[in-house]
Amino acid sequence: MTVADRKRAIKLSADIALASSRNCATRWSRAVIAGTSVHDGSFLVANGVLGRAVCERIKESSSKITRSSWSSRKILKRSRRVGRRKKCRKPAAEWIAKRLVQKRTRTLRGLVPGGEFMDEVSLIEETLDYILALQTQVDVMRCLATTAYVAPPSL
Repeated sequence: MTVADRKRAIKLSADIALASSRNCATRWSRAVIAGTSVHDGSFLVANGVLGRAVCERIKESSSKITRSSWSSRKILKRSRRVGRRKKCRKPAAEWIAKRLVQKRTRTLRGLVPGGEFMDEVSLIEETLDYILALQTQVDVMRCLATTAYVAPPSL
């Protein structure tokens, strides 16, 4: 096993543990589990940690939600374009602020697992929950690293 394989395995285990600690209560945790169960070797790890039934159920439910919300979003965008043409122009400062918020929201959607398919309110709630989970993960990893560094190897 190479260093890259070990790194990938540790990251995968940490992601699955992080998502399973939320008991699939949030969208980002379901997206992480569904994303890991798609890849080749990670499917076995996800099944081992969560169990096959849970993993399959999450994968099926997340794909259904994703497809329907994606098509609905496309229809909504198309209908908004028509209405936008009829409206008058906005002041420059308001237009710039709106574009900045849209750009940052798009970036945030890319950072939160499953964020591409959430509305703005859900995205903020899921982001807050995801940040807390990541902070917990960092604290645990620091404790593990400190313990591994301090403890002498026993034979």
